[in-house]
Amino acid sequence: MVSLRLPHFLFSFFFLSLAMTSGRVLGSHMAVKSAYYPDWASGLPPLSIDTSLFTHIYYAFVQPDGVTFELDVSDSLATILSNFSSTLHSKNPPVKTIISIGGAASSLFSNMASSASTRKNFILSTLDIARKLGFDGLDLDWEFPRSPAEMDNFASLLEEWRAEVQKEAQETNRSPLVLTAAVYFSVDFFLSNIYRIYPVESMSKSLDLVNAMCYNYHGSWDTSATGAQAALFDPNSNISTSYGLNSWVKAGLQQSKLVMGLPLYGRTWTLKDPKVNSVGAPAVSAGPGNGVLTYNQILNYNREHNATVKFDITTVSAYSYGGTAWIGYDDTRSTTLKVDYAQALGLRGYLFWALSYDHEWRIATEASRAWLL
Repeated sequence: MVSLRLPHFLFSFFFLSLAMTSGRVLGSHMAVKSAYYPDWASGLPPLSIDTSLFTHIYYAFVQPDGVTFELDVSDSLATILSNFSSTLHSKNPPVKTIISIGGAASSLFSNMASSASTRKNFILSTLDIARKLGFDGLDLDWEFPRSPAEMDNFASLLEEWRAEVQKEAQETNRSPLVLTAAVYFSVDFFLSNIYRIYPVESMSKSLDLVNAMCYNYHGSWDTSATGAQAALFDPNSNISTSYGLNSWVKAGLQQSKLVMGLPLYGRTWTLKDPKVNSVGAPAVSAGPGNGVLTYNQILNYNREHNATVKFDITTVSAYSYGGTAWIGYDDTRSTTLKVDYAQALGLRGYLFWALSYDHEWRIATEASRAWLL
């Protein structure tokens, strides 16, 4: 058992020593320990959320109307949202509640952000809904601006949104709404045929938090080989969390606004040869769960199929295999090491996708304990 803990100790010592000598984490900002709450998480009512483990909970997702671009909130959804926020505010301790707008399936942002008038419709409706339903903030999940022109519109949207947030706060004598955005793991889309880079200056001025989605590096879109879908390090490429987060810092984004995204799910493959089963092993197709399993499902699968569980120190990730089935994921150990890394880099905190995928708060608990400062 000691040998299993040694790498964690060494990583933690190195990361936190780096942090102390650089002074990066010695700030006055409260740590952000956050998670998305998917709107389909019917098995996890807000009342059952252990708020001692979190500071911010994001309700995901609300969509804008396809014509007016105002938030499309029916009476029934309004009741759900209001109950969600009031419940989490009444718990001990309370958490900040954020409405997350968009998501991977949303395709309306390009049109909405293309003109000042549609941006204003959208912005004013978000402020109105957030205040009426008792939320503390708003999150933009635009996946992703597809061109340099759309990045310019993204910048305009954020700057105008911030101006309205400040104006509303002054007029109502209330604290400004928190404004956040979910973004690509890297500051630029270096893997895309259409190169573009995020408007860091506008983001720094306009956003309170920037949530980098440090996952989905590998998956069923490439079934030729297994992969660490949220690798902290990758010696063979820049497709890693360490590269992505450092690219944001080097581009000038304040570490006090940067949040590391963490997955509570894994990616699966079918091995070509069950005897060749490490990270990067040849594969032929997606695996169990049609390529995706939640952390809770992974634990069940490993137990029911007597899978072999391994830890890959190179990528800082866990994986399991049994027969031709292969699963790559984050466990408590890899998550804790990533939290150590985030602290050493001076980041503000972390954000899980998604809260309901955990198993009895196992990973959330270890992540919260690992954030030392």
